[in-house]
Amino acid sequence: MNRRYLLKGLSLASLSALWAKPALAQRPRVSRLVIVGGAEDRLRDRLILRKFTEYCGGPMAKIRLITAASGDPQGVWQSYQQAFNALGVHDVQPLDLYDRDSAQSPEVQAGILQADGLFISGGDQSKLMAILWGTLAYQSLHQAFHANGCCIGGTSAGAAVMSRHMIAQGPAVLRPSKEAVDTDMGLGLLSQAVIDQHFSERRRLPRLLSTLAIRPDLLGVGIDEDTALVIEPGQGIEVMGQGSVTLVDPTQMRSNVDEIEALESIEMLGVQLHMLPAGHRYTLGSMAQDAKSAPLRRAIERLVTVGPMRA
Repeated sequence: MNRRYLLKGLSLASLSALWAKPALAQRPRVSRLVIVGGAEDRLRDRLILRKFTEYCGGPMAKIRLITAASGDPQGVWQSYQQAFNALGVHDVQPLDLYDRDSAQSPEVQAGILQADGLFISGGDQSKLMAILWGTLAYQSLHQAFHANGCCIGGTSAGAAVMSRHMIAQGPAVLRPSKEAVDTDMGLGLLSQAVIDQHFSERRRLPRLLSTLAIRPDLLGVGIDEDTALVIEPGQGIEVMGQGSVTLVDPTQMRSNVDEIEALESIEMLGVQLHMLPAGHRYTLGSMAQDAKSAPLRRAIERLVTVGPMRA
């Protein structure tokens, strides 16, 4: 039948609705963690910050900076402001979050919940968690990530706080030693891992192993400088930048840590180690279901299982 006869009698508004192209549904934002080993490039290619911006939604994204870990929050803020402005982002602002009183501020809470991306600077992770723990800001970070689809990035100290169990301090020991590392509670966005940063540059493998000897239930994650581990919950991970990410799995480990004195060297048998260089992506859906891939797959499954929302 001729189309004009089918359309006879329809109003102009009806015709417009019939021929109008269906509106494209807006894709929901995907929560990601961008965990940086420190010393990321802010002056040249800015690869990690460029990808972080992309994950936040592009140049129109609202990006907020948390600089409370730093001893020079204003100087750190100006450095990131210039870097993000150079990437075309102009709605980038620091949060007025410097002590526990400000962490309880409704204005800070609103700033966190309205953000498309939150980036946590380096400094002292213990100082940062002393400010955040149990506050409105702490709860809002969880809500932003779990419910709002916010991308959360952190570098150096900002990387260390991502996990529930956090390395607070400890020297770069020459070999794994009992009680060589102090630990504390982090943000808990990752529930089954512990993160160490500046990893290769500061030779921190023994420090991470010292931690895992005490907490063999956790997956160790070492991130090099100017390198980021991107975690997409439930899906997979990506490594970007100039270095590598080291995964240390102590699940099958046997050690003598309960039999030795403080600062004695630890015997650790059966530890599994995976080196993931920058430029590689690992998704659960694409990984082979074979015996050789199984250990890495199990490690990635633990990484993409994020912690519960704490509010």
